[in-house]
Amino acid sequence: MQDLYKKLLEELGEDVNREGLQKTPERAAKAFQYLTRGYDQSVDEVINGAIFESDMDEMVIVKGIELYSICEHHLLPFFGKCHVAYIPNGKIIGLSKIARIVDLFSSRLQLQENLTMQVADTILKYTGAEGVGVVVEARHLCMMMRGAQKQNSVMTTSCMLGSFRKDQATRSEFLSLIKAI
Repeated sequence: MQDLYKKLLEELGEDVNREGLQKTPERAAKAFQYLTRGYDQSVDEVINGAIFESDMDEMVIVKGIELYSICEHHLLPFFGKCHVAYIPNGKIIGLSKIARIVDLFSSRLQLQENLTMQVADTILKYTGAEGVGVVVEARHLCMMMRGAQKQNSVMTTSCMLGSFRKDQATRSEFLSLIKAI
């Protein structure tokens, strides 16, 4: 990857031997590998068996989970917050595992729409919940720095599964609770 960054800098017309750029290909490669570390992880590794039996049957919400990702269309960052809710059906998931699932999928080249669905699908698959709701609110540098150049734009996506899709009261409860951020 270092060679590719060096070539990219050369294609821009830069002198890769000047002081400020001498180690840039190495630093950029390490940074990009870190930002896409989600490719080296699996959901099973992240959850690590942290699914527990429980009689809890009320909504569980984790809101304001910070996320940082890279848009697969322009390779520019997007960042924001993810809000996750589920209604247990005999099983709950370790609290930190929800944030780690968000991190796993956001640490890949991504589209916000797909990220939202991947988090929801994973929570549903591993917990067997009655329903799952996920809302992601993010700012995209591809929208802010180029193209439309809209500095205050925020993209919001949602994925509602099970009772969150079928029951308007459940959906409304979730959406009203995440507004109190």
